[in-house]
Amino acid sequence: MSMDLTLYTHPMSRGRIARWMMEEVGQPYETEILEFASTIKSPEYKRINPMAKVPAIKHGKVIVTEAAAICAYMADAFPEAGLAPDPANRGSYYRWLLFTAGPLEQSCVTTALGFEVPEEQEGLVGYGSHRRMLDTLEGMLSSQEYAAGDRFSAVDVYLAAQLQWNMTMTVIEERPVFVDYSRRMHDRPACARAEEIDNELAAKLQAP
Repeated sequence: MSMDLTLYTHPMSRGRIARWMMEEVGQPYETEILEFASTIKSPEYKRINPMAKVPAIKHGKVIVTEAAAICAYMADAFPEAGLAPDPANRGSYYRWLLFTAGPLEQSCVTTALGFEVPEEQEGLVGYGSHRRMLDTLEGMLSSQEYAAGDRFSAVDVYLAAQLQWNMTMTVIEERPVFVDYSRRMHDRPACARAEEIDNELAAKLQAP
């Protein structure tokens, strides 16, 4: 069944997160590149993801969208890759996966758009304030080597990718613990393979 695995993506998108996860799993997969101005809006692709967004994966008859969900699904679908703790020890794994998909991403998007939550209304948003979110993340990464504890897991793919992108965009300040964590995660061979693939695809798509 591992051969019946397809990644729907574009090299200049969150699809890079899913690509990294695919490379960490190490199973063969096919890739379908969607064009933002055309095929991503096609009826065929909207049957995969009605949101007309990437990434998405199809594994047999199973369709998964959203980068965080893809990371979690792939870890469970291919347990031999060792990318998820055993079920009894998944507290930190779930906590920081959903923290990244929720408070971190929401805070970074609203900050990038120039929106600042008034202090008296911080209770209305899931992240409270951008600084509180960053301080919470810094506290976790200062106390453990990986997001799920003592070993690399799927949550590190998702968190490190989000962290690096938002530091590049200056939405997240380059605190030493963030820089160190991101560097260590991005030094992984699977990440290097994924970046090489997507960089080559991006160059081809941009070529005249």
